[in-house]
Amino acid sequence: MKDCDGIVRSISPDDTVFDAIKAMDSFKVGALMVIDKSEKLVGIISERDYTRKVVLKNRSSNTTKVSLIMTKKIAQVDSDAGIEKCMDIMGKHRVRHLPVVEKGKVVGVITSTDLLILTVNEKDNIIEQLERYISPGGY
Repeated sequence: MKDCDGIVRSISPDDTVFDAIKAMDSFKVGALMVIDKSEKLVGIISERDYTRKVVLKNRSSNTTKVSLIMTKKIAQVDSDAGIEKCMDIMGKHRVRHLPVVEKGKVVGVITSTDLLILTVNEKDNIIEQLERYISPGGY
């Protein structure tokens, strides 16, 4: 996932699930992009994948490869996508992490939290403008 330092948090499909969980903990994120050697996005691994496909199936996270449990069908957007489009895609696909892809490469990740914050900020700005408009001494 792209953090404030501009790095997309990712892992290789050949890494173990244990390595993925350690990375998620280290980066304080709930999912990682799975990117192969040719820098192509091939999947996403999330805490949800771990609980449903490792814990519940009694697999070992030390020996199970990321490629075995990652989500392979990936909803994604390009960098021109607006808030509404991202929300629509995330809602339809029931995902909390949406890769932003340009020219076949992941350049960032939109999370449900990002969209919530943007939406609340947008609504707060509208309320503030309306309050200024209707208050004495406003516009």
